[in-house]
Amino acid sequence: MASMIGSQTLRDKLVNSGRQGIVAALDIGTSKISCFIARLERAGAGESGVVRVVGIGHQVSRGVKSGAVVDMEAAEEAIRSAVDTAERMAGVTVRHVIVNLTSATLASHSVSVDVSIAGHEVRDQDLRRVLHHGQAQAVLPDRQVIHAIPVGYNIDGSRGIRDPRGMYGDRLGVTMNVVTASLGPIRNLAICVERCHLEIASFVVSPYASGLACLVEDEMDLGVTCIDLGGGTTSISVFFEGNLLFADVIPVGGQHVTNDIARGLSTPVAHAERMKTLYGSALASQSDDRETITVPQVGEDDESAGTQIPRSMLTRIIQPRLEETFELVNDRLSQSGVGAVAGRRVVLTGGASQMNGIELLASRILEKRVRFGSPIRIVGLAEATGGPAFSACCGLLGFSARAPAEVAEMERVPERTPQVGRFARLGRWIRENF
Repeated sequence: MASMIGSQTLRDKLVNSGRQGIVAALDIGTSKISCFIARLERAGAGESGVVRVVGIGHQVSRGVKSGAVVDMEAAEEAIRSAVDTAERMAGVTVRHVIVNLTSATLASHSVSVDVSIAGHEVRDQDLRRVLHHGQAQAVLPDRQVIHAIPVGYNIDGSRGIRDPRGMYGDRLGVTMNVVTASLGPIRNLAICVERCHLEIASFVVSPYASGLACLVEDEMDLGVTCIDLGGGTTSISVFFEGNLLFADVIPVGGQHVTNDIARGLSTPVAHAERMKTLYGSALASQSDDRETITVPQVGEDDESAGTQIPRSMLTRIIQPRLEETFELVNDRLSQSGVGAVAGRRVVLTGGASQMNGIELLASRILEKRVRFGSPIRIVGLAEATGGPAFSACCGLLGFSARAPAEVAEMERVPERTPQVGRFARLGRWIRENF
């Protein structure tokens, strides 16, 4: 199985040695599989680089259920098709890909450790030692560490330090957000990708990727919850002070709404999806009882002979499932213990977030201000692929450019340059290279 590698090795694999490099992102979801190939274009000193998409491929997902591979051959075929389309458009062949992980076995927890620095100045080797010590404490049997993100340092108990290098003290401590997943789903996904003659450069959990794609810097600093409503899962991420504090996945998504419609109205799944897209609403309106919808019945060849129902009946099927989904999200947030820093703002994204009225329903249940989120910071997306349904895939590209300082991906801590202030994030040195 492809394992997590250092950020420098990741960059060597995904970015060519020239001034412009190629990065490939593979989003394996329940409803679709997407592959974006992008070029990382460096900017001048002090300027942000550009992630420019040059190849796009997406395919109806097969062999994947609730984010986990259930049919290896079907999933392999869909992945090959999506990657091949993107490669043809980009005019390149990719060997390494960043892959999302949307497993319901994801778990996020906090780890705090400290080490002795004997009163001397905090150096890079001290920082490296405490970070790897934190990762060692996070390892659990039958689970793989996907991310180990330092969210704060302390020296002799003095907290709120973002970069302790250059400071003095007796003990250096770090608090890390560790995201893990069961080994089984990761192995199955890795084998499926490798059978397509691709190497996995890094796994990124979908909640993290969606947040990187849709959130603005102020939201990530002040506290925000990002909810990605996908086809088979709903992912949750909480950001505060620019870092991921919590990530979780609920095995309920838009396809569950479609199945409810198909069962409730005895109509084929394809027609249920069409009715949800064209007429579905999360909240009832006064005109629903006056509008009628033709519902083809299962097993009938003549679609014109379908049953006529009021639109309100469709809403009465959709609304309870969405209410249940947001209540589950609320429960997970309450149990996580990060509610105090999550702020009063929620960003909805994902393909299933485009239903009418869902913003108001989410605001009512979560008791927060809600806005819709689409990918930002990515150049070259077509209109059809620039919407919320492709947030996770765009976030994988954003992850490659952002290169956060995580233990699970870090082989060395870079030397601090005069331009990097004491309170700058450790990942800034990589971002400044683009």
